[in-house]
Amino acid sequence: MRPDNHFDRVAKEYNSSLPSHVVAHYLKKRVALVQSVIPLPGPILDVGAGTGLLAWKLAGLGYHVTGLDASLGMLHEVPVDGPAERLLGSATHLPFRDGAFPGVITVATLHHIADPLMVAASLREMVRVTAPGGATMIWDHNPRNPYWPILMRRMPQDEEDTRLIPLEEILAVLDHKNGHTVGFSRHGWTPDFAPAWALPAFKALEALLERLPVISTISAHNVVVVRKGR
Repeated sequence: MRPDNHFDRVAKEYNSSLPSHVVAHYLKKRVALVQSVIPLPGPILDVGAGTGLLAWKLAGLGYHVTGLDASLGMLHEVPVDGPAERLLGSATHLPFRDGAFPGVITVATLHHIADPLMVAASLREMVRVTAPGGATMIWDHNPRNPYWPILMRRMPQDEEDTRLIPLEEILAVLDHKNGHTVGFSRHGWTPDFAPAWALPAFKALEALLERLPVISTISAHNVVVVRKGR
């Protein structure tokens, strides 16, 4: 999310940075969560859409999706004939009117924005463009998870200054003013090294660990959902 965009340089290798079956697993989890909070057909704004994997999956299900990203290189990797709209822009200054979208989502974007003031501005912008009664969904890395520092050292997209954003920092910005309802959950225990043949076992273990109150606090991802007041 910076002017000298690091993602322009890593765009072509981004989709292959993790095993395809692990990517598909988490993509399915994210789609299911979106379906649980944002009814069809949307419209949905995907902030930090990158190469459009999630945006175009949702569009294929019938959502009207706009994928916004600060990296032109990443947007160039989106299929030209994809069913969703793509737009170059910054999360800190979203080019949309107040309440433009019933649903706004962002996945694995905040830790690249990093700077506390810019993170806060991005969160406020996402809520601003969410329609009254609509939902804003923030899915990002959990700094309490001990595996992230190890994995991120191997990821080309993380070869820049990043900062894992604590859940408490996100919640402090997303207050309950104007009747907003803020909830959170924690997801993810299937690692990048899980072999395809063992994925069913990892998924079963993941489902168990996500339900354990203490253990779940170090799950891979924090997920915050804001239901905007009417």
